[in-house]
Amino acid sequence: MIENNYFDDNQDLMDFFQYAVDWPEIVAAYELGFKDNKKYQETSDENLMYAPSTVDEAVEMYKMTLTSVGDIAGNFLAPRASKMDDTGLKFANGQVTFPAEMIEVYEKLKEAGVFAYGMNRKYGGLGQGSTVTSILNELLARGDGAFAIAIGCLNLAETVERFGDAEMIKEWVPKMAAGDVFGAMALTEPNYGSDLPNVQTKAFQDENGHWRLTGTKRFITHGCGFADYPAVILTLARTGSTTSGAKGLSFFLVESKDVEIAGIEKKLGLHCSPTCEVVYDNAPAQIIGKEGFGLVRYAMGMMNTARLSIASQSMGIAAAAYGEAHKYAGEREQFGKLIKTIPAVDKMLSRMDREMYAMRCLLYEAARSVDLYYWKTTDMEHQGMDAREIRKDEQIKVWDKLATFFTPLAKYYNSELCNSIAYDTIQIHGGSGFTEEYDAARIYRDARITNIYEGTTQMQVHAIIGGVAAGMSDNGYVRDYIEGELKRFTPSKELLAVRELFEKAAALYKTIDGSDNKEYRAFEAVESAARFVNGMLMERNAERMPADKQERYKAMAQAYHLDSKAQIQANLIKLEAAQAA
Repeated sequence: MIENNYFDDNQDLMDFFQYAVDWPEIVAAYELGFKDNKKYQETSDENLMYAPSTVDEAVEMYKMTLTSVGDIAGNFLAPRASKMDDTGLKFANGQVTFPAEMIEVYEKLKEAGVFAYGMNRKYGGLGQGSTVTSILNELLARGDGAFAIAIGCLNLAETVERFGDAEMIKEWVPKMAAGDVFGAMALTEPNYGSDLPNVQTKAFQDENGHWRLTGTKRFITHGCGFADYPAVILTLARTGSTTSGAKGLSFFLVESKDVEIAGIEKKLGLHCSPTCEVVYDNAPAQIIGKEGFGLVRYAMGMMNTARLSIASQSMGIAAAAYGEAHKYAGEREQFGKLIKTIPAVDKMLSRMDREMYAMRCLLYEAARSVDLYYWKTTDMEHQGMDAREIRKDEQIKVWDKLATFFTPLAKYYNSELCNSIAYDTIQIHGGSGFTEEYDAARIYRDARITNIYEGTTQMQVHAIIGGVAAGMSDNGYVRDYIEGELKRFTPSKELLAVRELFEKAAALYKTIDGSDNKEYRAFEAVESAARFVNGMLMERNAERMPADKQERYKAMAQAYHLDSKAQIQANLIKLEAAQAA
């Protein structure tokens, strides 16, 4: 693996951080009038000591955090990733043993105090918004995808903080912020993967009125905790009848000491990420929030951040793959010249480069959408406002809809392109890439899960298609968003040509008869939307760059538009055929 500071050494990421992100907008949304700093002035709470009081202070604080994480990811985690993968996990007698190197990296992050990114400052967390945490996730995933998942599980404290009562928050969030307790999310069951409304794990109250759970959960990441650190398992269980569907499900907190880890999966990739089968046998549990809201409000409420997490992990794994491909192509000689100069290889590298620019633009627009609704919503919830009252806020309504469009779009697109880039990295390495001598093979194996977990690509397409159909109506929220963003810069004629093709695709899709036929062709409409939206964001962000940097980013956008024209025209042929059927 390339060893360097993964924040400082990535010029594209640095350019994005410095020029493309609208920090005044993001900081205003997240810092909410710099309330943490004001609270510190009133209380001298040490946890709030470093809370910023201006936009510049906030951005500098974010940059310091990312520089620290980038250093650990590139210079401490990356050199150990291969060894961690080789050693893998061991399971015996209900216990999971982790590689010593993985524990070493975790303790390094813990010592640096930079892992509790998603938790409120008042509980000992870093207090970082979605834009910053997405960059942080990218850095860790570039170092090692499995390790990035571990830190993401730790930050499930954010869910406890958002939905738990005051006593639960006080008991668990500070421990998780300190890194002494991990988190796990238990939704899936052996017979129910994405079909969450039909999960069967049973919750009941004993004679003393205490909740207990009985059932089995499968594919539960870090259900065992991590090393000597226990976990709290956030569990979806049925409090209603077996036929009550989604409305009969509630959300619970269960301590890992009260369940049995029946085994861990032997997986293609992510060898250091424990995927557990968890057995609940009258396990003590604490209900989170209100009974019956487990799926419809709490689990679904976490969906945007979960999708964003995998989109950023995909970005990091793709960055690792591209870095290795570019390095190898610049060192390997064939036919008396470096293979990067061979047109066929150069073509692959160029495509990878521009697709990563598109991925980054989409990822951080999705993060922007979450930042512009989530934190205000959370703050209003903590003030005791009910959901109906919150939904009356016009800004929240718009950005909530856009986040529900952008997060599955980013998850679908980034995970698919992560796989494609990892695939091409193997190809550029040739036969060597098929061996474990190089990191390309491990990266390729780790990439494969990204378009499967937290909802497959097919599930994401199902979530997005409403934004393409209803959202692109005359007064639709996606159309309004597009019109607004196009006014922020001067679009090229090539981008406008791509828009015209996308408009045709969206209109054609709506004329297709039959729900099955529409579902069959939903991907073509969604892919067309992604290609136009990405191209628009690429041009918008290129114009935000300094003059000496614009040429490169604009050239990538133009090459991307050419690809988009070909792909959307192919989609139009399929949509026209479906319309005629």
